[in-house]
Amino acid sequence: MTSTDSLPANASLLVVEDEPKIARLMADYLSSHHFTPTLIEHGDEVLPWLETHTPALVLLDLMLPGKDGTTLCREIRQRWPALPIIMVTAKVEEVDRLVGLEMGADDYICKPFSPREVVARVKAVLRRSRAAQEPATAPTPPSPVTLNDDGWVARANDQDLGLTAVEFQLLRVMMHAPGRIFSREQLMDHMYRDNRIVSERTVDSHIKKLRKKLTEALPDQEIIRSVYGVGYKYQPEG
Repeated sequence: MTSTDSLPANASLLVVEDEPKIARLMADYLSSHHFTPTLIEHGDEVLPWLETHTPALVLLDLMLPGKDGTTLCREIRQRWPALPIIMVTAKVEEVDRLVGLEMGADDYICKPFSPREVVARVKAVLRRSRAAQEPATAPTPPSPVTLNDDGWVARANDQDLGLTAVEFQLLRVMMHAPGRIFSREQLMDHMYRDNRIVSERTVDSHIKKLRKKLTEALPDQEIIRSVYGVGYKYQPEG
């Protein structure tokens, strides 16, 4: 097994898609890459299924009979905040992408797509999810910053930090693994899920703005630290 496939064997996936041909194509291709997909066609069946099953990831179509994908994405994120979600849609307008990601989706796939792209994005999201959940290598003090994933709000000293969506995402990724060093490339993966090309200076710019907001709320603490030549880490002072 190669390092690019270092994921749980036969990981369970939930595919929510009401077009039978597309659903079957996705299921067949995912099965051929050692995933175990379950297909659901109706939006109203998703939450009851999740009550009794624990998939590694959900592939969620935007347009569904019953509950639509946007509503489901929001409700899944509220009840199972760590469950990765990839939204699948024929709507390619940028506003739809932003709305989906702000609702808590981890990535987007636009129709028409290749089955190979689906598998690649599933693997990438699962790797990011596993990395974000890795325990810290050393004990860390209680965090002076709190996150509200439902409202995408970060607070320190009872102040709303006023973070942008990108800044919130960067902070959330690092806070989920205190003490872990993230390279700029890894942080770019979390900032821009649509594979756009950005420079490493873009990451530095967002980190600089994020640090400024943190310093205004916590002037006596260094929250995000630079590791020269490597990247950044979230490590509040003890």
